[in-house]
Amino acid sequence: MKRIGILYHPRLEKAQSLANRLESLLAAQRVSLWQCSAWDEDEARPQVAGSDLILSIGGDGTILHAARIIAPLAVPILGINLGKLGFITELNADEALSNLSSLLEGKGWIEERAMLEAQIENKGFLALNDVVVRSTAVRLINIEVKIDDEMVTTYRADGILVATATGSTGYSLAAGGPILYPQSKEIVLQPISCHLGLNHALVLPPQTTVDLKLDSRDRAILSLDGQVDTPLSNEQDVTVKLSPYVARFLRIHQRTYFYSSLWQKLGGERA
Repeated sequence: MKRIGILYHPRLEKAQSLANRLESLLAAQRVSLWQCSAWDEDEARPQVAGSDLILSIGGDGTILHAARIIAPLAVPILGINLGKLGFITELNADEALSNLSSLLEGKGWIEERAMLEAQIENKGFLALNDVVVRSTAVRLINIEVKIDDEMVTTYRADGILVATATGSTGYSLAAGGPILYPQSKEIVLQPISCHLGLNHALVLPPQTTVDLKLDSRDRAILSLDGQVDTPLSNEQDVTVKLSPYVARFLRIHQRTYFYSSLWQKLGGERA
């Protein structure tokens, strides 16, 4: 690897400290390096081209920022966890430092994860975890849902969530949705605190297009990965489908890591 980028959590002092330490180690091995706050997506995006690897330092939230920045250029991400859960991250700080040399030599394998594309009129957005249409107030809203142009129902709920397999262990899981294997390409359609309509999640095939239409009397926002919010006007349509881009993660753990990770991250116990 000749050029590596570092995207770090700007509000964690230890993230900046680790970024500086890794920069010194990489410079000693004659690796070109750049670093930037993962929150500064516009500043980081032009630096990604030509990079062989991106180190994401922080937690799952930092990776969500990084994935939206990087996906169009298909550069792999190595997640370094300084947070609590770290479901998508691969290493802690000590593991990153001890494995640095072997990673530069090509150790590991690439895992690809599906992403979503949401479109409002002519404007498109990317998300790794989920696309959510939700109420702006503590009240129910009405959302008409079509799947592949076929009317399904009008949900009366706090909102509607469309999730990837990666997002299935996040907000979707908290709302009662299923857990999908991380490399699967199915899409989860999950109502949030549903009062009227189908109360259960639907698992949809990868080629599905989901159309969400807000009732003219309601106010809502479009939320991407819980990080980017866009107000929705009355009766505005949101179209959600799989993105042609995928997030690519550098892994060094066994390919079956996900099953033991479920126990460790979600608080289960081995029999």
